[in-house]
Amino acid sequence: MRKDSAREEWDNPTQFVLACVSYAVGLGNVWRFPYLCQMHGGGGFLIPYIIMLVLEGVPLFYMELAIGQKMRLGSIGAWSAISPYLGGVGLASVVTSMYLCLYYNVINAWSFWYLFHSFQSVLPWAECPVNSNMTGPIEECERATPTQYFFYRETLDISGSIKENGGIHTGQAVCLLLAWGIVYLFIVKGVKSTGKVVYFTATFPYLVLIIYLIRGVTLHGAINGVMYMVTPKMEQLANPTTWINAATQIFFSLGLGFGSLIAFASFNQYNNNFEKQAIVVSMINSGTSIFASVVTFSIYGFKATFNYESCLERLRLLLLNTFDIAEDAISLENVHQWIAELNRTQPEQFTSLQDRLEICDLKAELDTAVEGTGLAFIVYSEAIKNMPISQLWSVLYFIMLLLLGMGSMLGNVIAVITPISDLKFFSRYMSTETLNGLVCLFCLLLGLGFTTRSGNYWFTMFNDYGATFSLLFIVLIEVISVCYIYGISRFEKDVEDMLGHRPNWYWKIMLAGVSPILLIALFIFYMVNYIQGGSPTYQAWDKELGKSVVLEYPPYAQAFIGLLLVSSVCCIPLMALYTYCRKRNPATGKREAATIWL
Repeated sequence: MRKDSAREEWDNPTQFVLACVSYAVGLGNVWRFPYLCQMHGGGGFLIPYIIMLVLEGVPLFYMELAIGQKMRLGSIGAWSAISPYLGGVGLASVVTSMYLCLYYNVINAWSFWYLFHSFQSVLPWAECPVNSNMTGPIEECERATPTQYFFYRETLDISGSIKENGGIHTGQAVCLLLAWGIVYLFIVKGVKSTGKVVYFTATFPYLVLIIYLIRGVTLHGAINGVMYMVTPKMEQLANPTTWINAATQIFFSLGLGFGSLIAFASFNQYNNNFEKQAIVVSMINSGTSIFASVVTFSIYGFKATFNYESCLERLRLLLLNTFDIAEDAISLENVHQWIAELNRTQPEQFTSLQDRLEICDLKAELDTAVEGTGLAFIVYSEAIKNMPISQLWSVLYFIMLLLLGMGSMLGNVIAVITPISDLKFFSRYMSTETLNGLVCLFCLLLGLGFTTRSGNYWFTMFNDYGATFSLLFIVLIEVISVCYIYGISRFEKDVEDMLGHRPNWYWKIMLAGVSPILLIALFIFYMVNYIQGGSPTYQAWDKELGKSVVLEYPPYAQAFIGLLLVSSVCCIPLMALYTYCRKRNPATGKREAATIWL
C-alpha cells in the first residue's frame, strides 16, 4: 500500500469527525428510523438495531476508513492500489454516488421551497385555497388535506402517472439551482472549504433537535407518542423482517459503500486514530437516530391526539345537533358513553346516524406509519400548522432538514469528485474549482428532470432502485477482497503501520466472518423479495380521489429499473475483465492500471 505525503489534509481530526457525522447523520435518521420503530415494536426495535450496529455497522465503517487513510486515494484509486482487478469496485461506488447526487439534492430544493413559504401570516398548507370562482375551496384539496394538496399540487404539480409528462416546475428548478449553488460553495476549495463548513452543518441540526425536543414534549398529547415509542412489542423480535430492516438501516445510515468514507479518510494524516473515530461516529449516528425518534414521536403524539380529539369533537357536535341534549352534558371524555347510551335508548333515531358516525381511535392514529417524504413534508407540516407560532417552528424545521441534507450532499459529491481528481489528466489540466463546478453543473442539468410533473415518480424510482442492490453487492465485494484477496494478515500490518497496534480479535472476527455472512444474507433477502414482488409498482397521485393509488410501472420504466440495478455493479466484472485483457496484451499491458492514479 502507498502513502502520499503531498495530499491535501484536514486541518485537524475534529474536522474529519464532523465531516463523517455531517455525512452519516442525514434525513434517514429523522424519517426512516422512527418509521422502523413504529413498524417493528417501538422500543423493542432497538435490540436488533444495536446488535446489528455491533456486528455489521461499526466493523465495515472501520474497514472503509482504514482503506482510505492508508491508500490516500479516492475509491477507484484505493481499490486499484489493492489490486488492479478491483478498480471496478471503486467505479461502482462512484456510479452509485452519482445516482444519489442526481436526486438527493431535489429534497433540499423541496426544503427551500417550504422554507420560503414559511414566511407568511398563514402557512399555505394550513388551509385549502379558494377556487377560481371564489365559491369555496378547490375540490382536489377538499378531497385530500391542505398539507397533501400543497405538497402534491403546489410543490410538485404532479401528474397522474409516470406516463404523463409535463414541463419543468419553474419554482422547483430555481430552488434546485440554489441548492446546487450552495453545494458548490461548500466544496469549491476542496477539503479546505468543506472542513470549515462541517462545523456548522454537523452541529446546528442538534441545536434545532434540542429546541424541538423541548417544544415537542410540552405539546398536548406528546406523552402518547413517546409512550408508544418506548413500549416494546417483544413479539416483533421473532419476525425476520425486523432484523433485516435493522441491518439495512445501519448499513445505509452510516453511508457504507458510496466511497464517501474512503474519500474523507484519504485526507487524514497517516497516523490518525481512525479506530476511535469509527466507534465515535457510529455511536453518534445511532444516538442521533434514537434522539430524533423521541422528537418525532412527541410530534406524532401531538398530531395523533389532535386528530383524535377533533374526531371526538365532530361526534359531540353530531350528537348535540341530532338529539335533544344539553350542550354541556357531552364532553370529549364521555362521547363514547353517550353513543352507547343513545344507541340503547333511542335505537331508531340513532340508526339514521350510522353513515355519519366516525370511528375515533387514538391507537389507530399512532399506528399509522409514514416514512420518507410523506413524513418530512406532509405529517410534520400538518403537525406544525397546529402549533402556536407555527411560522417559527416551520422555519426551524426546514432549516434543520436543509442542513441535514446539505451535510449528506457534501459526502455524496466528494465521493464522486475525489476519484476523478486523482486522475492525472484532471489534476494536471484542471483546477479544483473548475472540476467541482463541472460536476455540480452536470448533476444540476440532469436533476432538472426531477422537477417536471412526472419527476417525482422518477425520483421514487432512483430512491428505491438506484442504490440498495448495488451497495449491498459493493460492500460484500469490499469485505471479501480485504479479508480473502488482499489478506487479513496484510490488512492487520497496514493498521499496525498507521496506529501502532494490530486490530484486536473483535475487528478480525467481524470482518472475516460475521459481517460477510450478514451481507450475504441481506443480499439474498433483497433478491428473493425483488423476485417474489412481481412487477414493480409505485404510488401515483389521483387528484380525483385526493389520495395516492398503486400503479404498475410501464415496460420502459421497468427496463430503466433494470438498468439502474445493473449499471453500477457491472462495473466490477467489466473492469476486472478489462484489466485481464490489458495484462494479456503486451502492447497495452506495460503499465499497471493503477498507475494513472499515482
